[in-house]
Amino acid sequence: MKSMEKSLRRSSPSVGRILLAVAAFLIAAWMIVPTLVIIPLSFSSSEASFVFPPPGWSLALYENLSGGAWRDAALNSIKIAAVVTVLTTILGTAAALGLDRSKFPGKGLVTGSLFAPLIVPTSILAIGIYAVFLNWKLNGTFIGFVLAHSVVALPMVLVSVSSSLRVFDRNQENAAASLGASPLTTFMSVTLPQIRSGVVTGAVLAFLASFDEVVISLFLASPRLQTLPVLMFSSMRRELDPTVAAAAVVVFALAAIAIPIVALIQTRNHHVR
Repeated sequence: MKSMEKSLRRSSPSVGRILLAVAAFLIAAWMIVPTLVIIPLSFSSSEASFVFPPPGWSLALYENLSGGAWRDAALNSIKIAAVVTVLTTILGTAAALGLDRSKFPGKGLVTGSLFAPLIVPTSILAIGIYAVFLNWKLNGTFIGFVLAHSVVALPMVLVSVSSSLRVFDRNQENAAASLGASPLTTFMSVTLPQIRSGVVTGAVLAFLASFDEVVISLFLASPRLQTLPVLMFSSMRRELDPTVAAAAVVVFALAAIAIPIVALIQTRNHHVR
């Protein structure tokens, strides 16, 4: 009896892990499989409406995506997201360092304000940004899109870099300073290499946040400047253009590539520690 109890105790953790893995797989399948339907739809030969299963196979929808308004919207999204990534990575890293290294009255209020876009509904943010940008004449401009998307993307960088700073050993900075290194040299040679995973992760998340943003972009878009998510939303509302399936696959593929990169960075950083 004792030997049986011991064997059951030994096997129970492995059984629990298997059940947990099965549950995680089922939940992931339930969330992802319906989304994967867009992949065969994007290769459909029907350019008039959505038909599933597709009556035939063609690259016509991707050809539509590579030209005209679809191409311009995709390029706009890439350009805006690239600028937002650079801007928010610099500002978010600086803000995370400032909050981590300093104490001042109202620090909690400042911290809460920086993280507010993660909590406040996007529709409320969009209305507020639209009202302010209307007075500043930034609606429908490239700079307006960059500033508005930065509001949403900045907390992504701040969260990621702040997490890296929590496990950072500041004694190494003190050692570098005691040896005569300037603050900039200390940051570039000591601090940045150790929080690099958090910075890169934040940059990837910031790019995705900007590229996928649709609610705020709807308020700021104009006939001269609109992003890919805005064009996708408009297409679904007005004419139901099947090209939106190809655009959705591109957005989905971008996220599918970015998420494993973030996971790999975090895993490597965990092993290094």
